Amino acid sequence: MKKYLLSFFAILLPLLNFAQEAEKGIDQIIDEKFGWATGWFVEAIFYQIPFTDTISVYWVLFPLILGAVYFTFYFNFINFRGFLTSINIVRGKYDHLDEDEPELAVAGDATPGGDAIETIKVENHEGEVSHFQALTAALSATVGLGNIAGVAIAVSIGGAGATFWMIIAGFLGMASKFVECTLGVKYRDIEDDGTVYGGPMYYLTKGLKSKGMGGLGKVLAFFFAIFVIGGSFGGGNMFQVNQAFQLVENITGGEQSFLHGYGWAFGLVMAVLVGIVIIGGIKKIAKVTDKIVPFMVAIYVAAALFVIFSKYDMIGSAFAAIWNGAFSPEGIAGGAVGVLIQGFRRAAFSNEAGIGSASIAHSAVKTKYAASEGMVALLEPFIDTVVVCTMTALVLIITGFVDPLNPPANDAQAILLTSSAFESSISWFPYVLTVAVVLFAFSSMISWSYYGFQGWSYLFGRSKKTEYTYKVIFCIFVVIGAAASLGSVIGFSDAMVFAMMVPNMVGLILLAPKVKEELKKYKDAIKERSV
Repeated sequence: MKKYLLSFFAILLPLLNFAQEAEKGIDQIIDEKFGWATGWFVEAIFYQIPFTDTISVYWVLFPLILGAVYFTFYFNFINFRGFLTSINIVRGKYDHLDEDEPELAVAGDATPGGDAIETIKVENHEGEVSHFQALTAALSATVGLGNIAGVAIAVSIGGAGATFWMIIAGFLGMASKFVECTLGVKYRDIEDDGTVYGGPMYYLTKGLKSKGMGGLGKVLAFFFAIFVIGGSFGGGNMFQVNQAFQLVENITGGEQSFLHGYGWAFGLVMAVLVGIVIIGGIKKIAKVTDKIVPFMVAIYVAAALFVIFSKYDMIGSAFAAIWNGAFSPEGIAGGAVGVLIQGFRRAAFSNEAGIGSASIAHSAVKTKYAASEGMVALLEPFIDTVVVCTMTALVLIITGFVDPLNPPANDAQAILLTSSAFESSISWFPYVLTVAVVLFAFSSMISWSYYGFQGWSYLFGRSKKTEYTYKVIFCIFVVIGAAASLGSVIGFSDAMVFAMMVPNMVGLILLAPKVKEELKKYKDAIKERSV
């Protein structure tokens, strides 16, 4: 351990000196060179299909949306019919299904005087975290800046009606999340010490091999692993800490802040905190997220409800504006282009359904039934998009902080817009929002570090050396992300996150029948053993 810590600081110190001494122009030069080298990939992933003179839609949204619609029908509206069951699983109502079943007689006579009865026990459930911990670990990667910045941009572009399409996207995404997280548990690898390795890399490899498409599975898994590593360094790391620092700097005085020019110091503190958590693996991450996520969601939603009910006389007109605007050209553009494009592009913050990353966290759950965790996972888009994002939209609409003629140009401006909307009713809320954003960023980083590590271990092996190599590099990128303004790097990482959708969605479609089998198995278990 000491060796890896020394290596971390040996690499980090020169970078800190660079961050202190480098002028902004160096950042720009690096950004331009990187953009020149990777621009083709970003343009390919974010290619926009023109529909009218004013509306263009990124092609990556079509597989995500159409896939979600397909799974909704294929699984008989599991996103609605399975909702109460999902809540009961998280509450622990069906935990007895994962306990050892009664001993089963395999030989002997049960009558008095007969031979001794030999028995076997059904194998107990394996995994590292509970259903609730797996849910919060995955939620920590999705509930974040997209709920604050992405919604503000979307509602500003498309008006109140954008909220309706955002909610629809959330409900549809629940079906995709169910499929990928069921597969994540079904095809995971469990080491002798109980460590779990799972996610699209494994269900693409093992699942497609079972269908006679092993070669295709290996190719898809290889590319997914590369994409998830890149996404973890950028959208799941550098972007998070960069936006958090900008808000902290703004709330403490902007250019007059004592932190101005010291992004590297903020990044160093965050890197140390992140490092302390991620060294412990998914168990330590889950122990942190199962406390942070409920707290930060509760605080944010409570503040939103306070603002909404403080202007209760406007609630009815707000919902009317959402409904009426949803079917106007402006509303449809705002929903499809504003919400789905802005929300999905910013590291799929809105719900991450169909990307495949969440299945990595859910694969670590303690359960014998893969579909049970798929049911838990479908709650994610509901909490993240239908609840939290809708709360943000309602606050913006009711307080009047929506100006389609002057939408925020970037995420930093969008966060400040949302902050101002809350501040109009809660004068001190910008300070609370700053704390929330830092917690959002921190929780997203620790979860994405786990996602990236799973891809890293798939490509480079499962030794302690490869594990700590990845984690040291990840912490270094935390410092770089806070100190630098590398737009092209973050744009490239966003493209890699959406590129994850391509191999993942192919696997989901092909393996959907396997998920249906797992769902039937779990439903039968509930019927047979529930009391």
